[in-house]
Amino acid sequence: MGESLPEVAWHISTKSDSNGGSCVEAGPLLDGSGRVAVRHSKAPEAATIIYTAEEWAAFVGGVRDGEFDFI
Repeated sequence: MGESLPEVAWHISTKSDSNGGSCVEAGPLLDGSGRVAVRHSKAPEAATIIYTAEEWAAFVGGVRDGEFDFI
């Protein structure tokens, strides 16, 4: 059995289509660890990815630098 997820302060991306299937939400775990959870908001019971604070900072930095501008 998997570990239960601590409480998360979820935020839905402002870039997500409000009535479509392109909804991503992320938020800090409220356990004081600095970790960030990411999931598909239309399937909250599905897998949730947990990132350390360092991993999340590296990802956000890459986004800001245009590293993930694939289209």
